Amino acid sequence: MIKTFALAFSIATMTSSAFAYDSIKKDIAKDYDSYLSDLYVHFHENPELSLQEYKTAARLAKELKAEGFDVTTGVGGTGVVAIMKNGLGPMVMMRADMDGLPVVEKSGLSYASKATQDSIQSGKVEPVMHACGHDVHITSLVGTARRMAAMKDKWSGTLMLIGQPAEERIMGAKAMMEDNIWQRFGKPDYALAFHVDAGGEAGIINVSEGSPYAGSDSVDIIIHGIGAHGAYPHAGKDPVLIGSQIVIALQTLVSRELSPRQPGVVTVGSFHSGTKHNIISDRAHLQVTVRNTNLETRKLLLDGIKRIAENMGRVAGLPEDKLPEVIRVHDGTPPTVNNPELARRLRTVWRSKMGDDMVVDIPPTGMGAEDFPYFTTDPAIKSVYFAVGGTPKEDFENAKNGGQAVASHHSPLFKISPEPAVKNGVEATVYALLDLMSK
Repeated sequence: MIKTFALAFSIATMTSSAFAYDSIKKDIAKDYDSYLSDLYVHFHENPELSLQEYKTAARLAKELKAEGFDVTTGVGGTGVVAIMKNGLGPMVMMRADMDGLPVVEKSGLSYASKATQDSIQSGKVEPVMHACGHDVHITSLVGTARRMAAMKDKWSGTLMLIGQPAEERIMGAKAMMEDNIWQRFGKPDYALAFHVDAGGEAGIINVSEGSPYAGSDSVDIIIHGIGAHGAYPHAGKDPVLIGSQIVIALQTLVSRELSPRQPGVVTVGSFHSGTKHNIISDRAHLQVTVRNTNLETRKLLLDGIKRIAENMGRVAGLPEDKLPEVIRVHDGTPPTVNNPELARRLRTVWRSKMGDDMVVDIPPTGMGAEDFPYFTTDPAIKSVYFAVGGTPKEDFENAKNGGQAVASHHSPLFKISPEPAVKNGVEATVYALLDLMSK
């Protein structure tokens, strides 16, 4: 009898759980049809540039307040922080970036952006487009807020939702940290974020245990030569020659100092020096991008650039006060590194709730960067950054058969299918939050 009762209780619990998650899926679909679809179109039609997301932040704050969150605006500039306390338990953060790009939209969508904005960066009136899908992110954040507010009996803890500015300029997360976000609102125990992916099949969740986004640093190298006549090279120290030797030597960092199984990139994207055929300049300027997938590689590459540049100056016989200067400019970011245990945990949750065929682990093919790790690296917070596919399967098939190519992020032709992206973005986020904040 006891065994029979236990079995019956187990079956009832499993049935109840399955019904609850089926109900969540249906409720998210209703939210999308009745509200989120129009909200997405609003955000898409009204993008704003980095550090200038005034109306976007105001609308996002209004939506989150309407769901019962305690909302603070102006964090790190235009950032939004929304808090919902619901008893004892962990604090979990979910972040969505808000900014658009200075791109003329040519997607052909009926709701394509026609927006323009006075740019504080260029000083000109710029076209603005959500050419990277941040409109999906903030719409999904509102969808998550609606579901979590409606299910307070299913979770316990503190939920922190963040609308982050200036991701495209790798400045917003750092600005919010410099505005003491953790000291003001509490440091999360877990941090989550996702990005819609034009290269992924619509609605598919992609989560890895490694580094979904690379660290990125921009480095300037200033080479101080000694000017001379081109016909009398022995009378000077040629910064073009020194710079060329630095460019060649930098290639040994990845090929000879980094493990062959460890990814890294050192690319010299700009080399400027001189004014005339027969003048040896007294200055050269190199601009370098550095990419990596862990903090150890980042340090190896950055330290190596400084060592090579300075010592090539010594090889050339430059005095110590004229050695090349290595300057890291402001727009660097650490690599985004998922906590492996948390990634495995959430992958299991998503597969059990959304189906095995809806969750994949596909490694990135490039070294694109994100500023999300400013939230999670120092101090260290267990985090997972996942992707939600945004392009219908038939679009990929058409492209393979000679049809229109799928546009990449930042392209004026960029477009995604918002319904599966928003719905599954909300669904995956809600399932993750319910697991991490379970009663």
